[in-house]
Order: sequence, then C-alpha cells, then structure tokens
Amino acid sequence: MGSALFTPLELRALHLQHRGWVSPMCQYSCEPETGEGVPNDWHLMHLGSFATGGAALILTEAAAVNASGRISPRDAGLYNDDQAAAWERITSFVHRHGTADTKIGTQLAHAGRKASSYWPFSGKQGTVAVADGGWPTAGPGTSAFDGYEAPSAMTEEQIGGVIADFAAAAVRAVGAGFDTIEIHGAHGYLLHQFQSPLVNDRTDRWGGDEAGRNRLTLAVVDAVRNVIPDSMPLLLRISASDWAEGGLDIEASVRMAKAASEHGVDLVDVSSGGAVAYQQIPVGPGYQTGFAARIRRETGVRTGTVGLLTSAGQAEHAVATGQADGVFIARAALRDPHWWLRAAFELGHELAWPPQYERAVPRHSF
Repeated sequence: MGSALFTPLELRALHLQHRGWVSPMCQYSCEPETGEGVPNDWHLMHLGSFATGGAALILTEAAAVNASGRISPRDAGLYNDDQAAAWERITSFVHRHGTADTKIGTQLAHAGRKASSYWPFSGKQGTVAVADGGWPTAGPGTSAFDGYEAPSAMTEEQIGGVIADFAAAAVRAVGAGFDTIEIHGAHGYLLHQFQSPLVNDRTDRWGGDEAGRNRLTLAVVDAVRNVIPDSMPLLLRISASDWAEGGLDIEASVRMAKAASEHGVDLVDVSSGGAVAYQQIPVGPGYQTGFAARIRRETGVRTGTVGLLTSAGQAEHAVATGQADGVFIARAALRDPHWWLRAAFELGHELAWPPQYERAVPRHSF
C-alpha cells in the first residue's frame, strides 16, 4: 500500500502532488529600506527552502490587505504594486525550483484590534505608538485585546472598505502568480473578531446573532471569489474554538464551514484560539485534528489540519484515517525545511530531490 500523505489532491483546477503543505508563518521581516510591507530576500529564502524541500503547497505568511491591517510594522502586505512585484519574484522561484511541482498561495489578512503590535523579537510587547511608527486600530467594537490599546469601532464605510481591500489584494495575488488564496479568518484577527461573541458586541447587521457575526467573513469570501478565476481554489482559515466559555465552539464552526463552502470556499484550514488572552488551550500533539475531522465528516468540505504535527507518522495517520485532506506543517518545517523529503523516505514514497542535492538522497537510512 502506498502512503496516504503522498497521494495527489485536486482543488478545482489546481493539482497538488501530495497532501503535505506549509502553514502560514509570520516572519516579521519586512524592512524600511525595502519598502513598507515589501517581502525581501529573507522571504525568498524562507519560502524557497520549502519548495526545494518537497512541499506540495506553500502558504505565505499573512499578507495585509491594507496598511492598517498589518499585525506589526514589519509585516508583509499585498496592497500596492511594489509588494505584488516582490511576491512575483518569490512565486516564480517556487514554480521554477519546487521539487513536488510546488504550488504557492498567499494568506490575505487584516489584524483588526491586534494590529500595530510589536513583533516577537523586538524585545517589546503591546501596541506600537503612533510616534514610534504605529497607527490607530479598529475592530468590531472598542474592547481591547489584553495589553493592547483600545480600537475604535468600525463604521459601515470602513467595513465596506475592508471588503473592497480584500478583493483588490486578491486581484494583485492573481497577477503576482499565486496559485491559490487563503482568507485569514482565525487567531483573533479582524474576521475572527467579528465572528466571536467574546469580541463582537455590535447590535447592527454586522453583529448580534451568529448570522450577523459571520456576515463579514462571508462577504469577504464573496468579494474574493468574485474577482479570482473560477479555476482557482479558495481556502479559509478558521479558529474552530475560542477555548473560552461563551466563545466559538465546534458546533458554530461546523455551521460556518458549511456556509463558507456554499459561498465558494474549497478547503477549510482548521486551527483554533486567539480571540481572547484568557483562553485555556489543552495543547498536545494533534490537539486540533478532531476539529478538522468533525467539519469534514459533517459538512463534506475538504479540510486541512495543523497543530503540533511534527512527524511523518502523525501526518500520515491524520490523512489515512480521514481526519483531514491535508496536513499543514509549521514549526517542524522551520526546524527542517526539507521535512517532506525526509517524510517521503520514511513512508516509502519516491519524491524528487533537487538535482543539486541528489548526492545526499538517502538509500537505506539517514
């Protein structure tokens, strides 16, 4: 029997050689000298190494759809032509050198009330002051994430502007050569803020009941779906649970996944948490796979799973047992950018190596 992890998958017209993928991972590495939100040599090396390491699909870090949607001043964006040109350099490299006919997608995002924050290795925490290069933030209401400055409540006009910004970024993504797009609706960023009853206390059509709280995410899905080719798959990352009393749970996330599929989403990338600082997450190997499995089983929507999946055996098990259609690798890929080449060897699958590295192909053992 062959490996389940290393079987192909079709998403609309996109052919993925196998089901081992790269999860979006922020690098906080855009620099003033290369332009606001412009990816640079670090991003080329970081993402390119996964392509030469055998990943079938790479998702970039969150690319902000406007300047105020960046998580930090060092975050990447996709809201101007300089950024799009820099991303095109990276997509071209991935397409040319990917050893698994590698495809690449971008994750479009807006950080909402968690924007304008310090990057993790800055030595500081919380909101970057305007005087230090930060900016005012906005969200569904005026409640702040713990340790951050309070946002302003978004107006109807601002909400419409964000929806249009997602669509404009999607157009740039297509032009930059991306093969797919993921909408970031998780981890306590703007779309998740609107979804979560722990954050969204609006009483207008963008809040209130579950339908109102989900309205912005689905409007963004519609806006992006309408401007990208019908042949291009659309992904949505969600937080399946807020891990806090009164927050989102798996039942609500099953309903969201079903609705997203009806609006044109082809795969739901299932993560969790991030809405509130007092969440209680029982972290452990594969702690989120059950969410992906239930969404897949109850809706028929394809899912990807992520979260402390570090070994080839874990990833194989998740796909072989029907818990998910694919596995997104994150920190394990940072430790070993050639994770997929090693996993293929361990699972008895032949995966092409870069010709420059063929002398290192293992024959019997590492």
